[in-house]
Amino acid sequence: MDATVLIVEDSPSVRRLIEVSVRPLGVRIISAEDGIRGLAMARRESPDVILLDIGLPGIDGWEVLRELRADAATADISVIIVTAHAQPEVAAAAERRGADGFITKPFRPGHLREEIVAQLDQDAEIRRTG
Repeated sequence: MDATVLIVEDSPSVRRLIEVSVRPLGVRIISAEDGIRGLAMARRESPDVILLDIGLPGIDGWEVLRELRADAATADISVIIVTAHAQPEVAAAAERRGADGFITKPFRPGHLREEIVAQLDQDAEIRRTG
């Protein structure tokens, strides 16, 4: 699969778990440990999908999402929130703020891969139909 996935996660162990879970897709994986680096990497690398934690140092995931959606260069990147905040109101807030998906930690690796593939397929369909 010729795609890039950006993981923005401050916990090294969770970031590693996500990387190991995503690797079977054969995508290019890049990562950042805080919101500032994640936003800069998104702008520089133009990933196909961003897996974004909410509780990040520097600027939090909500601010990263807001800035991604406000910038024409990054507005169309698929963003999946991956968070330990499992409350329904957090999922609703993610949708309202423009996230394309929402996964709670702990996550099932297969479910994470399914969500990424669904976003990549949706993006490919949009490009195909214009």
